[in-house]
Amino acid sequence: MRPTDLTTPPDLTHERHTGPFRTQRPNYHDLLPPCNHACPAGENIQKWLTLVTEGKYREAWETILRDNPMPAVHGRVCYHPCEASCNRDKLDGSVSIHAVERFLGDLALKEGWKLTPAPATGKKILVVGAGPSGLSCAYHLALMGHSVEIREAGPLPGGMMHFGIPSYRLPRNVLEEEIKRIEDMGVKIVLNHKVEDLAVEKEGFDAVFIAVGAHLGKRTDIPARDAGKMLDAVQFLKDVELGQAPKLGRRVAIYGGGNTAMDAARVARRMGVEPLIIYRRDRDHMPAHEFEADEAMAEGVNIHWLRTIKSIEETSFTVEVMELDEKGRPRPTGQFETLEADDLILALGQDTDTGFLREIPGLKFQVDGTVIVNKHMMTGCPGSSLEATWCQPSARSLSLSATARRRRGTSTHG
Repeated sequence: MRPTDLTTPPDLTHERHTGPFRTQRPNYHDLLPPCNHACPAGENIQKWLTLVTEGKYREAWETILRDNPMPAVHGRVCYHPCEASCNRDKLDGSVSIHAVERFLGDLALKEGWKLTPAPATGKKILVVGAGPSGLSCAYHLALMGHSVEIREAGPLPGGMMHFGIPSYRLPRNVLEEEIKRIEDMGVKIVLNHKVEDLAVEKEGFDAVFIAVGAHLGKRTDIPARDAGKMLDAVQFLKDVELGQAPKLGRRVAIYGGGNTAMDAARVARRMGVEPLIIYRRDRDHMPAHEFEADEAMAEGVNIHWLRTIKSIEETSFTVEVMELDEKGRPRPTGQFETLEADDLILALGQDTDTGFLREIPGLKFQVDGTVIVNKHMMTGCPGSSLEATWCQPSARSLSLSATARRRRGTSTHG
């Protein structure tokens, strides 16, 4: 072959569209997988799912427990936002993460799997409250080798998991077995012990974790409200759980549109009562999850959207029809209706009782009573921290990890 037969290579340097000169460089980001990023408990979902596909069930369960000590509970009551964020949903359908976690949690209970804590450190921690946050904190501390004591005001551990989530959704034997595993790690739970003076009770402990939860039902002013029988939704659910269910009339109205309202209505339905929900906004703006409303209506619960109670006279409720403005906020229309119900259950949200903390030096409070903490959830009092979900609406928000999130890598999702 003669040199003249070869084609001269093109000069790629005269333009910057290609060639040896790089004008753009890739920007690499270390992100969490979508399912992990959406998980309220910060679980390493893709890792334990991989272990499950390999048949390594115990290893998968132990991976979950690094972040979440109650997979059998979590696998029943979590709203599984991980599945809504799953990439697979854009192809055919999201992975059933929720069901797999429940399977692992139940298998662990069946097989009696246990965890071995680290050697004792000699540190003693007081946890106030045996709800999901307090139990989770105690679990993580015990796993690190610390001595933990929980003091709970109620007769049973579990907090809102026990008294806020109906038993048809969370069987009590499952909850009790999950709690027993934490006790078997050396955590001491003292029941019927309401902490009134924290300054006295924290003596002898190296640190205190406050996890009292939000158990006080919010109230609202309704003219002539004393004319009818009124109940608080949280107290109603608690009384039913304790076998002290109040006597209700044939029809009961539930005022509110959150998950607690749906639970109260469905529990009332199971008591043989005809429940109706009154909510001031429409379905698209209700705080309850959509499937909660679907399940409630499927069971016969009647929901009156865009209605607010103006007055009560014995078993007659005067409600005003509302409409939404351009920002989705309800405003009155001047139109009124009459609804009939024998009882009224208020499900307007919950407040936290922080009165027993007022005398602790170094603590500062917001106007609504919420304790001010720093980015590490530490208060102004050395050795005292508050739960990451201080004013959580209910246990079903499920911040079961005392560390609100465990980040792996740097995410641009915020």
